[in-house]
Amino acid sequence: MEIKRIDTYQDSRFSQKVLCQHGCFLADDVPYEVEIISDSEAVIRGADPSVYSAVIDTFCFYTPHITCFYDKSGGVVKKFQPAQILTIMLEQIQPSQFYVDEDKIRAVSSFIEKPEDIIIQVLPHQEQYISLDGHTRLYYAVMKGWKYVRAVADASDEWVYRFVEEAKKREIYTPYDLILVNHEEYEEKWNRFCDEFL
Repeated sequence: MEIKRIDTYQDSRFSQKVLCQHGCFLADDVPYEVEIISDSEAVIRGADPSVYSAVIDTFCFYTPHITCFYDKSGGVVKKFQPAQILTIMLEQIQPSQFYVDEDKIRAVSSFIEKPEDIIIQVLPHQEQYISLDGHTRLYYAVMKGWKYVRAVADASDEWVYRFVEEAKKREIYTPYDLILVNHEEYEEKWNRFCDEFL
């Protein structure tokens, strides 16, 4: 089975709310939604319940703090050990990316209301934390004047250290240094960098 995550914010097959959360997937071209409803819970919807487990496993790669999944009737579909949530000051976080997309900022602003709503994946490293994902949410925290976010400690491959090295070359040391660009610039600059780098 091929499971593909939807990364756009416009797709009539899905609800706008879940598109903004990046919780939309195609499993062999059939749409499934995973809607986050709390710090640790989500509801999964789609045509075939036998596919739910595989969609959830893919979703968890991006959102490891969500550990309890319900179907639309409230029945538990899948449950994992609760994740340990850390509170981290923004200046303790070293980005592994340089650019932030304005379109993504608009999307996260639709469901983030306070710093506690932000939970990212980080890699503990040399008395700091490397952000593995969630750079848009980090920059949104900067824009709102928030001083901290929440996070889940995770592992990563060696590539992340190379990305951090490149970030530091561009004087990106904290989320305050990330560069906001429009969607076209983001696609061109970040995708080009990744293609050339990898």
